Amino acid sequence: MSSRLPSTPPPATGRGAPGGDSAPTALRVAVQALAAVVAGYLAMGVTAALGLWAAGAADLPGGFAAVLAAVVVMAAGGQVEIAGSAGSLAGTQGQLTAMPLTVTLVGALVTGAVFLRPLRHHAVARAGGLAARAAAVTALWLAALAGLSAVARHDFRLAIDVGDPQEPLTDLFGELLDAAEPTVGFRTLVGPTLGYGLLWILGVLLVALLVSRRSPLPARVLRHHEAVRPVASAMLLLLLAYVAIGLVVGLVVAATKGHAAETLAVLLLGLPNVSWLALGVGIGGSWEGSVDGPFGLPMPQLLDTVLRGGDGPDLSTVDLPSLAAQDGRAWWLLPVAAVLVLAAAFVAAVRSPARFRPWHHALHVGVAFALTMLAITPLTLVEARVGLSILGIGDLAALGGEVVLRPEVWRTAGLALVWGLLAGFLAGLLATGVRHRGQIPPGADEPGQDAGQG
Repeated sequence: MSSRLPSTPPPATGRGAPGGDSAPTALRVAVQALAAVVAGYLAMGVTAALGLWAAGAADLPGGFAAVLAAVVVMAAGGQVEIAGSAGSLAGTQGQLTAMPLTVTLVGALVTGAVFLRPLRHHAVARAGGLAARAAAVTALWLAALAGLSAVARHDFRLAIDVGDPQEPLTDLFGELLDAAEPTVGFRTLVGPTLGYGLLWILGVLLVALLVSRRSPLPARVLRHHEAVRPVASAMLLLLLAYVAIGLVVGLVVAATKGHAAETLAVLLLGLPNVSWLALGVGIGGSWEGSVDGPFGLPMPQLLDTVLRGGDGPDLSTVDLPSLAAQDGRAWWLLPVAAVLVLAAAFVAAVRSPARFRPWHHALHVGVAFALTMLAITPLTLVEARVGLSILGIGDLAALGGEVVLRPEVWRTAGLALVWGLLAGFLAGLLATGVRHRGQIPPGADEPGQDAGQG
């Protein structure tokens, strides 16, 4: 019996040691996951609160907390339903599909950064360890999202003014049709919210691992990081560059053109919605939509003007010619897109191994740019509608309105593929003279490949 004692595994010294260290490791993973979730939701809440305050929502009668929760829920991929009542003969209906992408982006960046922080000192990560961390963050994120969904519900009285302050239309309905005071409210659709929230947080964690140049990966996928991570991080830089430019332009407009509160509301709630639309329009993509009625969503005046310019029931097209027809400065979106896409492709090429040829860079950037636009373009979808119907017959246009902005996703993604192929190839040529220390010189392709395989 004693001769078999040496076969017992020696005590491990790492943090993931079995036995007595397993409980502290699990506790540490849970605490780190909780930190990522709390930091992400806190950042989203602060951003959304400032944006709502700038939009004037602080004056809502008793509903600011619920509206704030609803904005955070929508930013995390949740769905909010608009419904109302005006008694048995009249009713209010509505729908809202939109993502406040400033809140979304802030939450994604903070959550991803805090998630990756404990991994920064490791060279290689175990697949099981990464899966455990991701599972802990996901479970806590969905639990918090479910809690917010319960708070994100409220009803407001639908005040309707038809020009006669002595007899508002709501009172007239009550007298003639025995209709109750019309109300409109919102509720979170819990099932779809948790489903889309699951996709949202898994996507955030996956993208965080892809764009981070120093975070460890499992050994089985480590060999693929040279082809994926440089171009993935370059695409993130491209998106953030557009957001930064939009922020500067917005602050200048707020300081010089008036309407500072409305402009700040756009920046704090929908800056990427506008900035990434500018990227898509700059490469030739298009959206279609309309604005009908007295209300709209936080958006630049130029975009609102184009959306209100449709004839009859036809939707307006939002593209480079239609924007430039209202303001010739919109043509600048084309050269800005050319410069920034090429710059992103150059960054990806410089960070990639020297053995990659220009056609490698073209393929990598083309596919990455197309996937990027395929991912972000649907997020710019906006469909908002509210109206009052009498006896179930139609909607009274004067009592409601509609905002629609739908992207042409596949056209924009296809153009992004073409732009990426061209920019990647040109960037590969430009980057041939730029080398990082330790990279393989251009004439040593075969030995470099053999060494990498060994």
